[in-house]
Amino acid sequence: MNKVLLVEDDPRVASFITRGLEEQLYQVKNVTKGFDAINEVMENTYDIIILDIMLSDITGFEVCEVLRNRKIIVPILILSALDTPQEKVRGLKAGADDYLAKPFLFEELLARINAQLRRSEFSSGILDFQSYAGIEINMKEQSASRDGKELNLSSRELKLLIFFMKNRERALSRIAIAEAVWSIDLDMSSNTVDVYINYLRSKVDKNFPFPLIHTIKGTGYMLKKKTNESQE
Repeated sequence: MNKVLLVEDDPRVASFITRGLEEQLYQVKNVTKGFDAINEVMENTYDIIILDIMLSDITGFEVCEVLRNRKIIVPILILSALDTPQEKVRGLKAGADDYLAKPFLFEELLARINAQLRRSEFSSGILDFQSYAGIEINMKEQSASRDGKELNLSSRELKLLIFFMKNRERALSRIAIAEAVWSIDLDMSSNTVDVYINYLRSKVDKNFPFPLIHTIKGTGYMLKKKTNESQE
């Protein structure tokens, strides 16, 4: 049974979501304050967090930032009446994995929850190949290093590196990367994926003897010790 932490201070919305998810055999815990949510996540294990923005003590954005700074990588789905592109971008930068505006259809909420749970599975099994070409990922500590040097990755950069490690020596399209690492519907005409690839490269490849993240022209990117393809 998947465990959901619902951070929502509107009793009507909380009751609606809780009832619907419990009918789908989810186990739901509801808290109404941001600090209570942080404490709950630090003390207990959840499969996904549904997070309102407008809370009575701190904002959902702040909750998200605190959890990501503490290396909590459980999927976070923001559920908010704030529906401007700027708010969605702010949620993404804070570390959210998805953003659904109120009012919403329960069926869409359920579909997004299920999609998040599927995506979170991409990191499972990483211990089978946590070391490659000098890169080591410590899933317990949510950290990564290359040749013994700590890389100091953000939670999003770590997810990106895990996806590369799991698919090492395979050419990955920008769409495949976006679907695995983000679930907010990215405008594929934007350069979000490329920006984060550059962030990751600046930590994984800079000041090391050879690059590991390569641009595959016409396709996307690849994590590999060496490649004959040219790098942009």
